[in-house]
Amino acid sequence: MRSGISRTHTCSATIARVYMMPESSKNGDLRLYRALDFPLKWTLEKVLLEKPLVDSVIINFRGSYWLIGSDLSSYGAKQNGELSIWYSSSPLAPWNPHRHNTIGSMDNGSSFRNGGRPFVYDGDLYRIGKQSGGVSGHSIKVFRVEILTANEYKEIEVPFVFDKPRKGRNAWNGARSHHLDVQWLPSSQLWIGVMDGDRVSSNDSVHRLTIGYMFYGVTLLLVLLLGGLIGAIRCTIPLRWCVPHTEKRDDFFHSKQQFFLKYKLSSLFSSLNKLGSLLGGRINYRTWKGRVYVVLVILVLIFLTCLGTHCIYGGNGAEEPYPIKGRYSQFTLLTMTYDARLWNLKMFVEHYSKCASVREIVVIWNKGRPPVQNELKSAVPVRVRVEDKNTLNNRFNMDEKIKTRAVMELDDDIMMPCDDLERGFKVWREHPDRIVGYYPRLAEGTPLEYRNERYARQQGGYNMVLTGAAFMDHGLAFERYWSKKAEVGRKMVDSFFNCEDVLLNFLFANASSMSTVEYVKPAWAIDMSKFSGVAISRNTQAHYHVRSKCLAKFSEVYGNLTAKRLFSSRGDGWDV
Repeated sequence: MRSGISRTHTCSATIARVYMMPESSKNGDLRLYRALDFPLKWTLEKVLLEKPLVDSVIINFRGSYWLIGSDLSSYGAKQNGELSIWYSSSPLAPWNPHRHNTIGSMDNGSSFRNGGRPFVYDGDLYRIGKQSGGVSGHSIKVFRVEILTANEYKEIEVPFVFDKPRKGRNAWNGARSHHLDVQWLPSSQLWIGVMDGDRVSSNDSVHRLTIGYMFYGVTLLLVLLLGGLIGAIRCTIPLRWCVPHTEKRDDFFHSKQQFFLKYKLSSLFSSLNKLGSLLGGRINYRTWKGRVYVVLVILVLIFLTCLGTHCIYGGNGAEEPYPIKGRYSQFTLLTMTYDARLWNLKMFVEHYSKCASVREIVVIWNKGRPPVQNELKSAVPVRVRVEDKNTLNNRFNMDEKIKTRAVMELDDDIMMPCDDLERGFKVWREHPDRIVGYYPRLAEGTPLEYRNERYARQQGGYNMVLTGAAFMDHGLAFERYWSKKAEVGRKMVDSFFNCEDVLLNFLFANASSMSTVEYVKPAWAIDMSKFSGVAISRNTQAHYHVRSKCLAKFSEVYGNLTAKRLFSSRGDGWDV
């Protein structure tokens, strides 16, 4: 029996006594416990039935007690979830089996296991069932019991309207819903319902790891095969490995077994050597035809490697939020765009709206005709904020309609898994006074020079993160950005049409002597601007030159950036 009364089926026989009927099918019986000190101390009152029942409930209906459960002792019942019914004059009296056990509740004779306590509404009894589909089912059904006697039972399914999870597998019940409890509260004259669900199915993580390593294995075999076909790998297994030898001449039986095994291995190795000779050098990579074959195989290798990496490192298929001290939270996703990037925006909204912790998406529309609501497919509210002026400063405009403390500024051309957002959000919740981002940069030298991530890694640290993919406290960050002392920097941003993120890094560094940035390494990220041709920073060298000029100007006005923050210094393994 689990501690407490979570996930148990309880019934109250009298006001003075509280009983609990936990699931005990592994013991092969069904037990009733009485509370000695509710809810922490219990004693076994009685073994009700010597049967391994699951999802059992007891209800007092029209003068009799009815026990409804699924008996797993009968063949096939575990898969079908067939119902069995018993009746009694008291929960503590002997229980009599229904005449037609096991019960078929549907027209085709099948039935649904219990998915919660039955309830009475307008004098009718309603039973909650769960559709069979594994250990605990996948969806909730509601049935109205039309006949319930010792000799007959009949129920019909009634409509049960429950909104489908809009966030797919990332919703709290994205994988399945399997228990619903509906009760009338006389004190408030209201009905209340509680439902539980799962984001992922049982053993999902093990399954994904297995599939991921299988993809890696196939990739390795293809690499070896390609190497053999182009003649880069020549592998011959020496047959001397298979020469039989024995140390004890009188051990004839052992010697005979060893000789037979070595003979089989020798035959296998000979066959493999012949196969290697046949395949070796079959593709001439110096010809155009051979190069096409090699390119095709390499593309397949890249595809299989990406699939394997996604299965192993890309989360468990349902990217769950990370709790801080047992609590969850949500953030607002902000993206700045314009009409030429609408196709990016559509993919962006559809993908990120399904992330578990995203509460709202705010689109900062800088130029052109803004999209209408039905153009954007989203699982969360989307608000398009149309700006009067096309400026990068709009990214950090004060917005009283934002309902969360945390915002994530994310360029609409960056695609990454929801799990990466959830990890970054967790780090920000641990350091809410900092900018937490996914793209580290290093500014150093005299004068300061803007350096990319590769250079930062060579130097072992960073002192900036790009705010095109970063979490921050919008009240703190936006207030600093629109302060009086930031006015000079904002004018430079308009002048260069660049460097708004560099300015915010300086403003944070200027306000603290401690580190003001945190880096989170994404499992993978795709820059969609490479495919669209509408990126602001298409010329990387010119873009970095402008940013170096910004660094020189900002350092004159706001001082230097904070000291270099080392990679792998946080201890969570996410900043390697």
